[in-house]
Amino acid sequence: MNRFTWIVLIGVGIWIGLDSFYVVQEGEQGIVTKFGEYRYSFMEPGLKWKSPFADTVHRMQKRILTSDVPPAEYQTLDKNKLVADPVTRWRIVDPITFFKKVRDVSGAKARLDDIVNSELRRKIASHDFSDIIGGERDPLMDSVAQNAREQVKLFGIQLVDVRIKRADLSQEVEESVFQRMRAERDRIAKRYRSEGEEEAAKIRADTDKLKAILLAQAYEKAQELRGEGDAQGIAIYANAYNKDPEFYSFTRTLEAYELGIDPKTHLVLSTSNDLLKFIASDD
Repeated sequence: MNRFTWIVLIGVGIWIGLDSFYVVQEGEQGIVTKFGEYRYSFMEPGLKWKSPFADTVHRMQKRILTSDVPPAEYQTLDKNKLVADPVTRWRIVDPITFFKKVRDVSGAKARLDDIVNSELRRKIASHDFSDIIGGERDPLMDSVAQNAREQVKLFGIQLVDVRIKRADLSQEVEESVFQRMRAERDRIAKRYRSEGEEEAAKIRADTDKLKAILLAQAYEKAQELRGEGDAQGIAIYANAYNKDPEFYSFTRTLEAYELGIDPKTHLVLSTSNDLLKFIASDD
């Protein structure tokens, strides 16, 4: 044989040798088929042998995979339209069943999304919107995952969990809900204002009552003190009069002059009038 033949034979040998082995990476699993028929599964990493040209290696992931479904509308028990986008986490646990049922990851996602959406739609339809966005969301999603988990076992898949990234009202009902929330807040605000005005009226009434009581008590006390002062004054005047009646009469007459006579006052009195007895001249 010539040199070219040897080169061809060596090349074919290398090709056959390279096609007889394959490397399984960490985190990979899969199956080997021969002309489309299943031969065996491989789960551990390392260098593996296969029949050259006849065997085909189908690799699959061991890690957890994610299926992110686009947002869709779901109807709640109270007839609200809920927009939700569920996220599903899953892994391949039975490579041969997975290969026979769904072939690849894209096929698995299509079947998985259909099942999860169906279960989610059924569960949301049995709950009110307020429960879904409140404390009932986690139990609801756990129930969806549990029901879907039994169904996806048929595809060699283990469903880890299902969660909702976002749960909102649809655009057409969002405005009406907002208006209803605003009306509710306005009603509460009016009630608080009404209660405040009622309380303010009570406080004003109590204050006015207390004011009237204090003024009455003050007036009573003032009258009492004024009476006591007048009594003391009368007693002082009486005592002074008894000591010197003539002087007392003189001072009282001067006070009468001061109070009753001014530059604008004209009096026409008899010279014998008692008012003029201290200012009358002797003839």
